[in-house]
Amino acid sequence: MPDRTARADRAARMLARPPRRRAAPVSLFSHPRLVSHRVADPRWGLADLRIAVLADLHVCAPWTPLAALHRIVATTNALGADLILLAGDFIVDRRMPARAVPAGPIVTALTALRAPLGVAAVLGNHDWHDCPLARATGQARNSVAEALAASPITLLSNAALRLDHGGNAFWLVGTDSQQARKHLGLPGFHDPDRAFAAVPAGAQAIHLAHEPDCFAAGDPRAFLQISGHTHGGQMNLAGWRPMTPSAHGSRYGWGHVREGGRHLIVSGGIGYSGLPLRLFQPPEITLVTVTGAG
Repeated sequence: MPDRTARADRAARMLARPPRRRAAPVSLFSHPRLVSHRVADPRWGLADLRIAVLADLHVCAPWTPLAALHRIVATTNALGADLILLAGDFIVDRRMPARAVPAGPIVTALTALRAPLGVAAVLGNHDWHDCPLARATGQARNSVAEALAASPITLLSNAALRLDHGGNAFWLVGTDSQQARKHLGLPGFHDPDRAFAAVPAGAQAIHLAHEPDCFAAGDPRAFLQISGHTHGGQMNLAGWRPMTPSAHGSRYGWGHVREGGRHLIVSGGIGYSGLPLRLFQPPEITLVTVTGAG
């Protein structure tokens, strides 16, 4: 795999470059760091799998402009991952002091992502309660979902996808947002039973879910869950993340969590919510390597 290694090295150097001299928030988003995690589990019987994760883009001006997104896409492609996952929250939190970017141009920029096993996505809570179309139609329609449906990116809305890898197969399962209607005091749109319905019992499965909190349910059907949503709390005070939007506090705030023999990877994401502030929790592109325990 010399070509893949060379591409990954180039991408790491790109991420390590110091930011150009410009307004600090814009520089921050033009140059996210690369965070790598290794998930070793005896249940994984396939060839090693490299997954690039982009979470919580919250594309807007000036904090995460389309120009920065284009650079992030190019850097992600240079990693040479087998699979690219988009963990939701494409559009901006409407409380942010920012100019929103519509879903169409965001998804158009993301269609430049390339990986042998493709690109898959789920929706986040802000993709529902900050989407003008969803708000105008009582959530009967969604501009992010419609833009993704018209693109080559696979939207997994409580659905599963069988992927062949290294002469064998695994299942990628995606659930819709757990907090999509929290602002209305209603249950979310996530439906794990529907999402896993096509997955054979005992099959190797990876679960893509925007919010990490569903990991607490202890669902054994996936040995690995990949999530975003928290932004790493946007503030990291020696591991204390007081701004983490989770019912479990910092427990699922960021990084690699192991519970009950299962794995959870929580990406710190790219964008902001509420305030354009990150303190000791820089934006990141997340790279997950899945391998057998041996």
